[in-house]
Amino acid sequence: MEQKKDRRAVGVKVLPEGVEEYCERHTTVLTELHEKLLRETEEKTTTANFLVGEIEGAFLKMLVRMTQAKRILEVGMFTGYSALSFAEALPPDGSIITCELNPHAIEIARRFFAQSPHRDKIQIREGRAADTLKTLQGPFDLCFIDADKPSYDYYYDRCIELARPGGLIVLDNMLRYGRVLNPTEEDARIVNLLNARIHNDPRVENVLLPFRDGIMLAYKL
Repeated sequence: MEQKKDRRAVGVKVLPEGVEEYCERHTTVLTELHEKLLRETEEKTTTANFLVGEIEGAFLKMLVRMTQAKRILEVGMFTGYSALSFAEALPPDGSIITCELNPHAIEIARRFFAQSPHRDKIQIREGRAADTLKTLQGPFDLCFIDADKPSYDYYYDRCIELARPGGLIVLDNMLRYGRVLNPTEEDARIVNLLNARIHNDPRVENVLLPFRDGIMLAYKL
């Protein structure tokens, strides 16, 4: 139990103590490969808190099933935990393009993708995500944004362009551990302004979930 507590970044406590662990126990578990990847990320990186974690990984996988997505774009792969979740829910002819800049994270992800029966669904695009997004053509059924916060505005607008009507854009870390309530730091100010912009964007319907560090769902009209 203590190991799971260590995986969560320090932030504002919204739920009573023990509720998150209770939810984990009552959520369909991901694969053993996910667990191995989680452990290796903790051991071989200094930013293991970048991982979406067990509950969010299961949530993202469920979103793919619910939307019946076949083509996914991920902006910010890290060591591949969320990409594996997406790939497992995709149909045999589905695909995910995932962007990552960090070569160490890419090396870890490649090794774990190679062990997955869904490896052929995943295409890694190395380099700056902003550069990669300029080269892509839609439509995508689902776009997931979990990368550098200063570029979130661009990522969001580009994903709106690339998503099909009825597609879903999912943005992670949209509460900045509660700092959006009093956004004095640059990353919190950026996210706070984007939350307001998405909420007032006539191109989408949205809901901001107080789950982990905040997940914004934007449905493209």
